[in-house]
Amino acid sequence: MGVELKNKLNQLLLKKNQGGLYFSTWLKKNGYSDQLLKKYRESEWLSALSSGVMYRTGDKLQSFAVLNSYNEQINKNFYIAAHSALELSGFNHYVPMGKPLLVIGHSKKQLVPFWMKKVDLDRTLKFFSTETFSKPQLSTFSNEYPQLMASIPEQAFLECLLLAPKQYSFMDLFYIMEQLTTLRPEILQLLLENTDNIKVKRIFLYMAEKAGHYWFDSLDINKINLGSGKHKLTEKGVYVPKYKITIPKDLYEYE
Repeated sequence: MGVELKNKLNQLLLKKNQGGLYFSTWLKKNGYSDQLLKKYRESEWLSALSSGVMYRTGDKLQSFAVLNSYNEQINKNFYIAAHSALELSGFNHYVPMGKPLLVIGHSKKQLVPFWMKKVDLDRTLKFFSTETFSKPQLSTFSNEYPQLMASIPEQAFLECLLLAPKQYSFMDLFYIMEQLTTLRPEILQLLLENTDNIKVKRIFLYMAEKAGHYWFDSLDINKINLGSGKHKLTEKGVYVPKYKITIPKDLYEYE
């Protein structure tokens, strides 16, 4: 192996990207020519996952590392959402069967590449796109993955409601709601005032009031647009006049 080839390879391997990916567009910007990358693949230092997508041969790809490298190198903003973000904050009531599920949010303008839907990782990736939150509230959850954000708990739970009942049952979500004793009313107010999904806002307020959390009394509901029409969360349920929603009977009767 030539000196230049070896030096460039050493620089690449010294980067903290265990379990992550390398994208040819990013590599070329950082001085790795097509010829150099071909030699790395031929020498089995790098393996191809898809066209223009590589990883260190022998590495076991990890979901957080893959998403972090994708965001960093391709300049994307995929983030951890819904119950997955709640788990990172210590709320872990929802436990799906089988391989752990990692819910990933992204804007409608950023399409999910085909290889990302098929890649075998330590977690099953579940994607959803939404423009529901005009002022999204995200934060970094680990210094190890600085380019991978996660929804803060207040937004994460609203995302769960957004994905219900297809992804989550309302009853399971209420069990989580009972744990959310430390949500910040000022953050909730911001999100609820800047969220256009009427269903999410109504069921959130119903659950919060039913759970009896102290922070519920700090919300200014008059500033939250709850619409005027009736909403059905289920065909056969109980109508709640205050929030103009029909909810599942088991949720209504739960004490």
